[in-house]
Amino acid sequence: MTSYQSTLAEGEGIAEELAEAQRSISIAEFFEKNRQMLGFDSGARALVTAVKEAVDNALDATEESGILPDIYVEIQENDDYYRLIVEDNGPGITKEQIPKIFGKLLYGSRFHAREQNRGQQGIGISAAVLYSQLTSGKPAKITSRTKGSADAKYFELTIDTDSNEPEIEGEDTTSWDRPHGTRIELEMEANMRARNQLHDYIKHTAVVNPHARLELREPQEQFKFERATDQLPEETEEIRPHPHGVELGTLQKMLDATDSYSVSGFLQEEFTRVGGKTSDKVIDSFRDRHFGREMAWSAPATHEEADVEAAVSEAVANKGAQATAEFAESVAAEIDDAGSVTHSRVQGIVETVAEGIEDEYGTTFGSTVREKAVAAAWDAVTDERTGDIYALVDEATTDRKDDAHVQGLAERIAAKFEDEDTPHDRLTRDQVGDYVDRAADATEEYDEATFGETAREKVVDAIWGRMATVPDEPPNITAIDDDRDTASELHEAMRETDIIAPPTDCLSPISDELVLEGLKKEFDADFYAASTRDAAVHGGDPFIVEAGIAYGGDLEESSSADVMRFANRVPLVYQRGACSITDVVKTINWRNYKLDQPGGSGIPNGPAVIMVHVASTNVPFTSESKDAVANVPEIEDEVERAIREAARDLKSYLKKRRSMEKRRRKQDKLATILPEMAEKLEEVTGNGELNIDDSLARIMNNVLVDRERDGETVRLIVENNDDTTATLEITDIVSEDPGEVEGANVVEMDGEYFVKWTAEVAAGTEASIEYSVDGDATFDVQVEGIEDEKLTINA
Repeated sequence: MTSYQSTLAEGEGIAEELAEAQRSISIAEFFEKNRQMLGFDSGARALVTAVKEAVDNALDATEESGILPDIYVEIQENDDYYRLIVEDNGPGITKEQIPKIFGKLLYGSRFHAREQNRGQQGIGISAAVLYSQLTSGKPAKITSRTKGSADAKYFELTIDTDSNEPEIEGEDTTSWDRPHGTRIELEMEANMRARNQLHDYIKHTAVVNPHARLELREPQEQFKFERATDQLPEETEEIRPHPHGVELGTLQKMLDATDSYSVSGFLQEEFTRVGGKTSDKVIDSFRDRHFGREMAWSAPATHEEADVEAAVSEAVANKGAQATAEFAESVAAEIDDAGSVTHSRVQGIVETVAEGIEDEYGTTFGSTVREKAVAAAWDAVTDERTGDIYALVDEATTDRKDDAHVQGLAERIAAKFEDEDTPHDRLTRDQVGDYVDRAADATEEYDEATFGETAREKVVDAIWGRMATVPDEPPNITAIDDDRDTASELHEAMRETDIIAPPTDCLSPISDELVLEGLKKEFDADFYAASTRDAAVHGGDPFIVEAGIAYGGDLEESSSADVMRFANRVPLVYQRGACSITDVVKTINWRNYKLDQPGGSGIPNGPAVIMVHVASTNVPFTSESKDAVANVPEIEDEVERAIREAARDLKSYLKKRRSMEKRRRKQDKLATILPEMAEKLEEVTGNGELNIDDSLARIMNNVLVDRERDGETVRLIVENNDDTTATLEITDIVSEDPGEVEGANVVEMDGEYFVKWTAEVAAGTEASIEYSVDGDATFDVQVEGIEDEKLTINA
């Protein structure tokens, strides 16, 4: 059977016919058919995604304006559709910008900004509008009021998917009770089957945004999350790109756009963390790649066959015997003092000496004479190269190499410098490697001596280390921009130069303190820990990882801990299994931190919440829906370190708690046994009732708080039976006025007297306070600063 493709050449105008069918595709049209890429793949998930995009926009808008966020989310059932309403108290949006922000995909102010933001692509909220109109056929309704405006602006709009432009179906002014802010109303096909994920998103948003007040009203329930702090996140500042994060194509684009003429100016003006010294390092590395390095050879004093002074003297003519002799002698002395010289160094010596001789003798050493002198001196310096190469090869190879084999390799490498067309012994590192490989191959063939890959690389390193960067001026920016290979050399130099990490004022981490506040606000637990790592870099983009752990209390004893993932303060609700944060949590050995982990891997079991927050100028998501962080090794390493730092505190807490539980069980057993023993002793000794409370405290090495009363005199005694110093905050609540108490403060409140005493009691010692009361006073002592299991109160 003949295929359609096989008949194309038989007809006339087929290419033109096919060409007519080709047309560009707008981004709106693309996502119209691929909405699952943005998280709108089902009615349940679409509702959560729409809420997420609207709330993220609201948080960004309020924070950028220095406003503490108040965000209201409402979901209503409306016949066959759900209506989503999101309101914020942000700065509002101008009339001209409303249609573009909500009705044009890939429109926004943050995509090109190198600073931390929740949204960057300009897709999210307009994608929600697109999904709404596709499923319900109804326009989005937007109300916005800027600060100081008398009225709010109201728009009804849809998106023309063919052109990716907003279509305004209604426009008006309206009254609104908010003094400033924005409201969006969407109707869409949706359902509440993802209610748990919706609740998690709102709750988790409240955890990592403790400065925000969030309210969610939906058909079945209503939630309100109050702010835990009035402290807004630190303002971020945009930074320039870092040299380590720029790809070759981007570098070429920057070279074409810059106003700089020189490489130094370009580096310092277009990149962050590049000053004069760093620029010089990059340029030196660039020279090494573009020009190669020059080999430095030892002065001829070490090989008597050559005489620099004689060679230079012979090359100079008609300058007077005395001037010539002093010139030749000075050049030879300078080369000898240098120890080893490159061709450029010889040129510099000749130039300097010639200028001095001209001043002294009033004669002229022109360019031709100087060139002849340089050539003569360089011929004398390079008359014998093998000795230098032998020293380098011998040092780079092991003692097991036969001296004759080392000599053979050195002679062959030296011969390459003599025979090859490399003016002034300038070579790139690749050329040095080629010299060494060919010489080593010949040595293996003729001398039957093996020089493996490691030995060859060490020899290359040794020779390259002896060579010197050339002083030539690098090409200007125009020349680099015109030659891709030269641009690639600059790109490699930038990548391989050690440059300080980017500044972190472009980031706004939550901080340990507010991570703890957020966890405490939303989770009633017994223990909390937080860790914020120092900034790190991936692909030139700075990032900071934070981790928090809550344990015990009212947290569910579920089969596994709850892992909360965040990126730039946004909860990641879906694709948990595809996220590198989850991968890291699973690979940690949680048994080392006293949590149960069946099989030794996976999410640990227990009443715990593990949260991880990645703050970056460019979070590497796995897809456009921004639900999972990609497996970037640098980020994974920092996530693991942050979690482990918080987990170490959890380990200490659980270890101590289990120790206290063991101590409590022992104390309970003693409390059962001691009364029986006391009864037996009373029967045997006949000494009357024994005080077992003091005995229990001493057996358990507890801190004992005891009270003695003799008439009106009351004495409170702290006896430390432990082996460490105890610092206690003791409050004795007394029903009668004790007057002034030495060593303590007395506060009267509602007819009761609080005797507050800070006691620091060394191991094996005791401390006390004494006061007087009238009448039938009652007492109630409270002790802080020590675990209940280590305290015995007999007062």
